[in-house]
Amino acid sequence: MDMHVSEAVRFLDRPDGRVSYTVQGTGPLVVLVPGMGDLRAVNRELIAPLNDAGYRVAATDLRGMGDGDTGFAEFGDEATAGDLTALIRELGGPAVLVANSMGAAASAIVAADAPDLVAGVIGVGPILRNPPQSRLMHALAPLLFRAALARPWGARFWGGFYRSLNRGTTAPWLDEHVAAIVANLREPGRLRDFRRLALTLDHDPAERRLPEVRAPMLHLLGTLDPDYPDPAAEATWLRSLGAEVHELDETGHYPQAQRPDRVVPIALGFLRRLRTGDEWRMPRA
Repeated sequence: MDMHVSEAVRFLDRPDGRVSYTVQGTGPLVVLVPGMGDLRAVNRELIAPLNDAGYRVAATDLRGMGDGDTGFAEFGDEATAGDLTALIRELGGPAVLVANSMGAAASAIVAADAPDLVAGVIGVGPILRNPPQSRLMHALAPLLFRAALARPWGARFWGGFYRSLNRGTTAPWLDEHVAAIVANLREPGRLRDFRRLALTLDHDPAERRLPEVRAPMLHLLGTLDPDYPDPAAEATWLRSLGAEVHELDETGHYPQAQRPDRVVPIALGFLRRLRTGDEWRMPRA
C-alpha cells in the first residue's frame, strides 16, 4: 500500500499483532499519531519541515489500520497508549508526541504513566474527554455505530463522515486521502476492528490522568471542528489545565492537514523551547 511516506514501512510487535510505522530523519524523536479511522499519511505535511528542522520523525498508524495487523483484543485510548509507549522505547526516546483526536488522549496517558518518555505533547484537534451526551444518545450511540459501520457500506459511510469533519480549508489531497482510508477499511478485518473501537472508545481514562501530566502541552483547535460542542469552551478548558492553546480559523478536525501553514510554525516554535542541543529538555519531577 502506498501511504505517501517515502521510508520503508516498519512494524512494532505487540502481544496481539503488529502496528505499522515509518521513521525519517535524525535528531530528537517526534512521534506523529493519527486519530481514529485514519492513516499515518494524514500527517504528511509535517514530516519534511520537522526533518529539515533536525528532528527524527516516526509516523505511526493506530492498531488495526494502515499496513499493520488486524484482530487485536483491545482498542481505545489505553491500548493505543501502550502501543505508543512501546514505540518510543523501541526507537530510543524520549519523544514529543504530535497527536490528532483520540491520539492526543492516548498521548496524555503515556505522558502521565511514563513521564521519562515524553518531553511534550502537541494535540491537533485533540479529544481529551467525552462530549456531554443525553441519556437517550448514550443508549442510541452503539446502535447507530453498529448500523453505520456494518458491511457492505461501513467503509464508504466513514469516508463520507471523515470528509465532513474537514470543515473550512481543506487539503488539496483530501479526495485521495479519503479514498485511501475507504480502501484500507475494505481490507479483511479492518472494518470489524474499527467498529469495535468506535463501540468501546471512552476518553474518561485520559481525562482522569490529565492532572498528572508534567510535560508541556500545546493544543491547536479548529474553530469549525464539529467534534467539539463548543470549540471556544474547549479551548478555555484546555488552558485551565496549563496548556498553550491556539484556535485556528477556517479549520475543522484535522489542523495538521487543513492548515499546515499555521500548524508547522507554531509546532516548531514549541519544539525549539523544549530542545537543548540534540536532546529534549525533560520536565522536572
